[in-house]
Amino acid sequence: MKRHLSFKQWAAALLLFAGFSAATFYCYHLHHADARFEQFTERFFLEELQANPIHFHYSMDDPEAWHIDESKLKLPVYHAGEAANNVYALSTLSDRLAEFEPDKLSEANRSLYNLLCTYIDAASHTAAYPYFSEPLSPSSGMPSELPVLLAEYRLDTAEDIELYLSILEQIPAYFDGLIVFEREKATAGLFMSDTTADKVIKQCAELMNVEQLENNSHFLELTFIQRLDVLLEAGLITEQEALSYEAENNRLLTTVVAPAYDRLADELTLLKGSGKDTCGLARHEGGQDYYKALLRMQTGSVRTIDEIKELLFRDLKSNYEQMATLLAKDPSLKEQFLNEQALLPQMTPEEMLTYLETAIRQNYPAIPDATADAPVRCTVKYVDDSLEPYTAPAFYMTPPIDNVWNNTVYINTLDTQGDISLFTTLAHEGYPGHLYQTLYSQQFWEKSGITPLRSVLYYGGFVEGWAMYAELSSYDYAVCLAQDLHPEAADHYQLCRLDRQIQLCLYALLDIFIHYDGATLENVYDILSSFGVANTETMAAIYTYIAEEPCNYPKYYLGYLEIMELKKQAAALWGENDSAFLYRFHCFLLENGPADFGTLTKLLYTT
Repeated sequence: MKRHLSFKQWAAALLLFAGFSAATFYCYHLHHADARFEQFTERFFLEELQANPIHFHYSMDDPEAWHIDESKLKLPVYHAGEAANNVYALSTLSDRLAEFEPDKLSEANRSLYNLLCTYIDAASHTAAYPYFSEPLSPSSGMPSELPVLLAEYRLDTAEDIELYLSILEQIPAYFDGLIVFEREKATAGLFMSDTTADKVIKQCAELMNVEQLENNSHFLELTFIQRLDVLLEAGLITEQEALSYEAENNRLLTTVVAPAYDRLADELTLLKGSGKDTCGLARHEGGQDYYKALLRMQTGSVRTIDEIKELLFRDLKSNYEQMATLLAKDPSLKEQFLNEQALLPQMTPEEMLTYLETAIRQNYPAIPDATADAPVRCTVKYVDDSLEPYTAPAFYMTPPIDNVWNNTVYINTLDTQGDISLFTTLAHEGYPGHLYQTLYSQQFWEKSGITPLRSVLYYGGFVEGWAMYAELSSYDYAVCLAQDLHPEAADHYQLCRLDRQIQLCLYALLDIFIHYDGATLENVYDILSSFGVANTETMAAIYTYIAEEPCNYPKYYLGYLEIMELKKQAAALWGENDSAFLYRFHCFLLENGPADFGTLTKLLYTT
């Protein structure tokens, strides 16, 4: 017999259905919002990744998994007037982002949304001053960076070789774009000084040494052969193919790449005289405003200039007083320090990295999914002699996001002579520095299903601040290694650390003085003299480097101090300050960064 619902039952059923429908619609809307946002972030991530084929090749091991045809990617060539397009592009991106309602996103997506908003805002402020940037900087510009990237370009298949050779063919057009940009800088009155131009011109000749290319001894020829040999041994190419590829590489380097460097040098020679003498940004119209925007972008700090100065001055004073107390207690430490006394046991760079990887385990979380079956490998290489004057003391080559287990750290022997210098540098680049932080972040994102968007966003203050935090922490690990044979190791390495901090803090302050306050070379002489620096050539070199590389030292040291300030806040908030606290704090940074420090501070108080 069929049963009929009563009026009350119908009403209850309708209410239940309405509630269910509302809940279903709400859940669908939330899910739909998340799906749209995730689609947006993935598209943004892939667009950024494909903007440069060299960077793409470093970032992606399996492009087919992302449905990308790598052979179609081309080096970005700058065309006249394009500098103004960056502001429009960022404005368009901001408009697209504004279409999302953060309250309707999941917690993880809402966090990424807020991060993108602050990133685009910071980038927009620097993009408003396009001609202040310098892609040809003697210390970090493309002329010296490109050869390293080419020497390390991954060759796993014959297709990779073809891609590599096609990139060599594109270099003249790429350099022509840089020339167009430099001409526009000159028209805007912002071309580099003659002294800086001479450095870049000299670089071009030395990096593409004609004699080395002619006798096939150039490092771009030798490293190419080494990579071919690996493929030959694996049976992926024949001996005849290897010889053919070698000949084509030599031809392109000699007849395409070297002439492109020559043309760049010639154009810079013609533009000499159109720039001011080496000076800070403050001495250019709009320079102070650009510096404030650049400082925020490079460091991720949301403090005012005055607040940053106060933070740096406070740290400088504290470290100086600690050093004075230490030397008063044991005056012999000064002589040990000046003589660069070696206290560590004899160890290879590889052994140092292995020791550090083990030593940090108590205070740092393990890299997700790193196991005996999938171990982290790190190859230590040495910078070619021709590149030593132009590269950092060491640098870490970031692995592809979809294959993070094989890593490379380069050492510049010109700047890592002492044992403690090498040890702390390897901590900076390896464990618990760049290598460890990069792998942890990449694996955490993958494990959590988060689009690795932050790998293409630039958070220099977090990344370099973390590496500086790792470097300065490593002096404690050095003490553990040395103290059995050298009881004085604790005080000696404390002195070394304080000296390093005072130097970096002072340079970060000089960066602000030069680029925001308009300090001249003579002003810098007076400041450095008060800290015991007497060599005028050294003082001039410090001034010139800082003038040519605005915000570089603050990126490292202010980034480090921001992390230390977060650490103080976390200790006060969590009521802990022991090994368990350190572990928790490191997890917080690794799982929420890279990010700007304003975002990290908010997250600290809301998670």
